[in-house]
Amino acid sequence: MMKKSVLFLFFYLFTVLPLSAKVIKVLTIGNSFAQDAVEQYLYELAKAQGDSLVIGNAYIPGCSIDMHYDNLSKDKKAYEYRKVTKGNRLNRKKQSLKNIIRDEQWDYISFQQASQLSGIASSFVNLGALKRLVMGYTTNLHVTYIWHMTWSYAEDFSDERFAPYDYNQRQMYSDIVSAMLNVLPGVGIKRIVPSGIAIQLGRYRLGNTMNRDGYHLSYTIGRFIAACTWCEFLTGKSVDGNSYRPDALTEEEVITCQQIAHEACYMQQRGSYTIF
Repeated sequence: MMKKSVLFLFFYLFTVLPLSAKVIKVLTIGNSFAQDAVEQYLYELAKAQGDSLVIGNAYIPGCSIDMHYDNLSKDKKAYEYRKVTKGNRLNRKKQSLKNIIRDEQWDYISFQQASQLSGIASSFVNLGALKRLVMGYTTNLHVTYIWHMTWSYAEDFSDERFAPYDYNQRQMYSDIVSAMLNVLPGVGIKRIVPSGIAIQLGRYRLGNTMNRDGYHLSYTIGRFIAACTWCEFLTGKSVDGNSYRPDALTEEEVITCQQIAHEACYMQQRGSYTIF
């Protein structure tokens, strides 16, 4: 009888408890667009589905691939290290990228280009060299290197950074897709976080509500869509139906954002980037 009870308990633990729960460590070698995407809502979304994230952002506003490469090759203490652990947020200034990389055994390390250069393939020339340097400092031999696909600017954005794209949102989106698909295979980055798809879908469905200043995401809907996209990408679980709801969003807005993020992940997995 005792043996049967032990076997029953063993079976219960391995079938009822959330065995699929994950602890995932992700580092973005980024800028303010990474801040928009991962520093708020993302931890809470993962927690609501039983997963735990350690989130790091090696942060410099507007930082490009070339700047990251120069900083790492010269070991400059140029970063603000923004980290989320167990829901607690800690910012440390004057950090080197080398030490940030070594701080955790990251499961994922993401790269991205500065927004104004994100659709210009020739500006990615140092991406391969940057990745090789990062590989030399990572402490997890099984780390996955990923690309954060950022978003195009709002149609009414009039800053000169928009000029290379003729102040045309659709043109910028198309150029981002083209640069990404032409460059990433050559540097061995196979996985893409489709934030750019999700924000473009959000514009199509919700109008010009994705940005707060023409290029950064709005604090509510824009950032939440990006966080939902990252959550589904990292955990492999559909974010559609996730129980987490920020106070600033209505239940209807939350559902719509989740659906948009899920569709963006679905599209990217199938190599589809066409929205219009």
